[in-house]
Amino acid sequence: MENKIKFGTDGWRAIIGVDFTSANLKMVTDATLSYLLKNNPKPIVLLGYDCRFNGKLFAQMTAARLAQNGAKVLLTPGFVSTPMVSLATVQRRADMGIILTASHNPPEYSGFKLKGPYGGPAYPSVIAEVEAGIGKPNDFADGNFDFLASSGKIEYYDAEALYINHLKSSFSIEAISESNINIAYDAMYGAGRKVFAKVFPEAKLFHCEDNPGFNGRAPEPIDKNLPELRDYCKNNNIPFGLATDGDADRIGLYDDRGVFIDSHHIILLVANYLLQKKKMKGKIVCTFSCTDKIAKFAKIHGLPFEVTKIGFKYIAEIMASETVLVGGEESGGIAVAGHIPERDGIYIGMLVLEMMAKSGKKISELISDIYDEVGPFAVERNDLHLSEADKARIVSECPSYQKFGSYSVESIESLDGFKYRFGEGKWVMIRPSGTEPVLRVYAEAENSETAKDILTQTINTIIRKA
Repeated sequence: MENKIKFGTDGWRAIIGVDFTSANLKMVTDATLSYLLKNNPKPIVLLGYDCRFNGKLFAQMTAARLAQNGAKVLLTPGFVSTPMVSLATVQRRADMGIILTASHNPPEYSGFKLKGPYGGPAYPSVIAEVEAGIGKPNDFADGNFDFLASSGKIEYYDAEALYINHLKSSFSIEAISESNINIAYDAMYGAGRKVFAKVFPEAKLFHCEDNPGFNGRAPEPIDKNLPELRDYCKNNNIPFGLATDGDADRIGLYDDRGVFIDSHHIILLVANYLLQKKKMKGKIVCTFSCTDKIAKFAKIHGLPFEVTKIGFKYIAEIMASETVLVGGEESGGIAVAGHIPERDGIYIGMLVLEMMAKSGKKISELISDIYDEVGPFAVERNDLHLSEADKARIVSECPSYQKFGSYSVESIESLDGFKYRFGEGKWVMIRPSGTEPVLRVYAEAENSETAKDILTQTINTIIRKA
C-alpha cells in the first residue's frame, strides 16, 4: 500500500475508508515524524483538522502517534482552516504544522497537508523526503490520547482566536463596517464559517451549518458550485459575495450583478491595490495556468515576475526567501506581502473589501481600471472526468497536437502540462490534476465566448470517439 501514498500538488488526499485508513494515516504520520526527529529530538507540531467526516478522530490518532514517539503536539480544540494552522505554526514557533483536510475535494476524501515553520506549504524537497519515508520500518508505537493530553504532551491551542486577532490587527473592521457595503458569505460548509460570522455578524451567511458531506457538492468556490450565493448577490444588488473552500484557503467572489470574479482578476486587483494605494513593491509570482495579463501588469509597473509549476508550495518557497508582492494560482489560492506565505481566502476577501471601502468603487469598477491598463480578458476551465486509459492517451499525444478545430498552434510550452499558444493573447492548456482524478483544460482569450469556444474545439479534438 505504501507505494500508492503520494503527495500531490498540495498534500496527500484519498478516499476515506479506501486509501485514507488508520493504517495509512499512521504510515504518513510516521514518515513525517521521522523527518522531524532527524532535525530535532523534541519537535513541536501544530495540528489541526477541518470539518470533514471523522476529522476529530483522525486528528486524535495523529496527535497520539506523534506525542507517544517524541513530539510535543499543539492540537486545535475544534475544526480550523488551513491558514489558521499556518499562522499558528509561525506564532508558536512550531517545527511543522499539519492539517487534516482534503481542501476542495469531494466529501468522500480526507487529506494530510504539511506546513513549514515559516507558515506556508512545506517545500517540495521536504515533501519528497517525507514521501520517500512512507512505509519504512520504525519503532514507533500507538499512544493513548487521553493520557498524553492529561500529561501535557498534547496541549490544546486556540488557533481560531489567534487568527481572528490577526485579522483585526491587519484590517480596520470598523471602517469596513461603516462603509455600509452589504456582504454575503458562503462557507460551503467549510472551516471558515465560524470566523467570518464572528468578524462580520451582519453578513448574510450561506452554508455555515455542520454538514460533513457538504450536501453532496465538492466545496470548491467556483461559479457552478455557488448558485445560492450568485442568485442572492444578483437579485439583491449585493456588491460583495465571498466564498471560501473546505479549508478556507481558496477564494471566489461575486459582484452586485451576480458575476463571478475569478482568481486571475482577484490577483490583479490585489496587486494593483498594494502597489498603488499601499505603495508596496515586490515580485509577482503565479502558476503556469494563470492569465498572461499578470505578466503584462508586472512589466508595465517594472515589477519582477516569475511563473511556477502548479502547486502553491512552489510559490511559498519563493515567498519565504524573496520579497513577493502577490503570489497566486488559477484555482483561487492567493497570498500577499504582509501576511504569511499561505493561501488565505478570508484574508484576501477582506483585502478586496478594504479596497472597495477606501475607493468607494464596486468590484466591476475596480476591474474596469485594471482593463484600462492590461486590456480585457477571460479565462475558462473545464474538468474532464475520464478513465485512466483515456487520460494517459491524451497526455501522451499532447506533444503532437498542432491544431484544435479552427485554432492553429503557434508554440507549445510544457512547464507543467501543455500550453498551446494561438497568438493574439489566446491559448489553451491541458493538464492532469494533481489532487483529483480529472483532466483539466484551460483557455484564455479576450472574452468569455471566445475562451469557451477554444475549450469546446480543444475538447472535441482530444476526446475521440471509439
